[in-house]
Amino acid sequence: MTEDITIPLPSLIHRIGGEKAKQAKIIALQYDCELKRVRRSRNWRVIGEAVNIQSFTEQLKAQSDDNFRYLIRKIETALLGHADKLEPLDEKLVRLIKQTPGITLGELIQLTQCTLTEARVARFNVDF
Repeated sequence: MTEDITIPLPSLIHRIGGEKAKQAKIIALQYDCELKRVRRSRNWRVIGEAVNIQSFTEQLKAQSDDNFRYLIRKIETALLGHADKLEPLDEKLVRLIKQTPGITLGELIQLTQCTLTEARVARFNVDF
């Protein structure tokens, strides 16, 4: 849930321009994300927790600048693959229990990496 993800952004400067890249880099830092070049190549990447990267993307959308459209689209596409990290653990447990009522506590722990106590509390809350 709290591990960092890396989203590649090939040819970012060519797509949005140098000034916009600097501006996006500053915004990323506000959300505990890091937007940086990959070594000395023309490729960039954004690194951070999935929730923070999503917040960073929302802030870019709020800027309502067409130059950020490429950056927003690339990040949103990459976040689709990390949807499990965007959902809080409590909600994920409830969703799994509702989807599969016969799921065991062991299966819940294996799927979500939660503790036995968290799985039991979620099962109890769903039953009532």
